[in-house]
Amino acid sequence: MAEAERLAEQVRDELTAAGLPVASPGLAPEPAVGALVRVDAWNHHFHGEEIEVVVSWKGSSRLRSNAMRDARQHRGVTPAIRQYGETQMAMAAAVIAILSAAGFTARDHDNDMSPFDVRVLAGPEAGRRPASAFPDEDLVPPGPAT
Repeated sequence: MAEAERLAEQVRDELTAAGLPVASPGLAPEPAVGALVRVDAWNHHFHGEEIEVVVSWKGSSRLRSNAMRDARQHRGVTPAIRQYGETQMAMAAAVIAILSAAGFTARDHDNDMSPFDVRVLAGPEAGRRPASAFPDEDLVPPGPAT
């Protein structure tokens, strides 16, 4: 589990370095917007599969509620539903491209219940400097003096 948590943190760092909003771990799911990176142990507990890191994209509550309203009213494929689906597909592809460029192994999730999730199978090879790292070891991020 600790290894999966480290991988999840690396994923958050890389997505943040690329400029994507990333929800903080522990944030309540409803107000969260952006990339949600989580360690998923469900299949491990129930099916003995590996613990995996999963990235989901969460758009604004307005976009989600408009699409869900139309879906509940069985209105077919409305502009809100189309926009929601296209956004989910585009962001999953972007997350895969960003992480792949940084040396991660990331794939579409093969789960019917969350078809737009991205599975992160592995981090970059050992010794590869992540994009989120500072170029000089003596350089520290700005912040309050300690």
